[in-house]
Amino acid sequence: MISWKNFQQPIVALSPMADMTDSPFCRIAKQFGWPVVFREMVSSEALVRESAKTLHMAAFHEAERPIIQQIFGKDPATMARAAEIIEKNFHPDGIDINMGCPVYKIVSDFNGACLMKDPDRACAIIREMKRAVEAPISVKIRLGWSDPTECLDFVKRLEAAGAELITIHGRTRAQGYSGVADWEMIGRAKQQVSIPVLCNGDIHTPEKVFEALTVSGCDGVLIARGALGCPWFYSWYREIAETGARQTEITMAKRVEYILAHLDLHCAEYGEHGVATFRKHLSYYFKGIENIKPWREQMMKIGTRSELEIILARIAQS
Repeated sequence: MISWKNFQQPIVALSPMADMTDSPFCRIAKQFGWPVVFREMVSSEALVRESAKTLHMAAFHEAERPIIQQIFGKDPATMARAAEIIEKNFHPDGIDINMGCPVYKIVSDFNGACLMKDPDRACAIIREMKRAVEAPISVKIRLGWSDPTECLDFVKRLEAAGAELITIHGRTRAQGYSGVADWEMIGRAKQQVSIPVLCNGDIHTPEKVFEALTVSGCDGVLIARGALGCPWFYSWYREIAETGARQTEITMAKRVEYILAHLDLHCAEYGEHGVATFRKHLSYYFKGIENIKPWREQMMKIGTRSELEIILARIAQS
């Protein structure tokens, strides 16, 4: 199991992202040296109901370690039972609680960021989970529901309840993903606690990691959208940390090679129909690439691996 206080700093971790950080993506990311990955959130209620789909989502390969499984829910007893199921069946290196998701489907049922409006319930969840499992418990939050200063007291209560690491996204729930992440406010929250705090939001390039750490004073960062289509984000970060600049160029041929390797893992996980669900990754892999629009339209229609192989081969040769 992970020890956050003793973990190598700065911590640079892959963020949990719904429908994106599944086992295939995490395995590709780990090939580029990510020290720790957070898996996409799963429902505590679905786990307790023993949903086969949810249990499959929570399964992982040893190559993904160290790995943190994120769960969401609103009922302390259900969250504790779900954590027990996760630990008994999969033994992740830690369990993370989602108290930051802003989407209506989640908060409308008092999950995710809605828990920031009820600190007593949020702390009860942590305490019940701590009693139920040995795995370290971490929490991901936002600056607040509508007031960005809400996090300042909230983090102190989470630490007192037993949280061993807190990640803070630098926006309120009311902001969603609009505006700019406030790393300075995250830094103010960091000063309220003694446990490690990770800065999250708008760290879209490896160069931004250093700026976020300087502004926030945090113990590390959690990288979300910056890693989509860029699983080599961490290897670039390490190159900058060690030499001052990126050293490795991702040529189009290399990009295609990594995409196909990711596709192989994706189809092994989900079957041939996985090619269609892989399209979401393709849009990120080619984001910002010049003259890709005609190929992008074709890629969004592919249904088989061979169809994609033909398009990628043409892109690599163009």
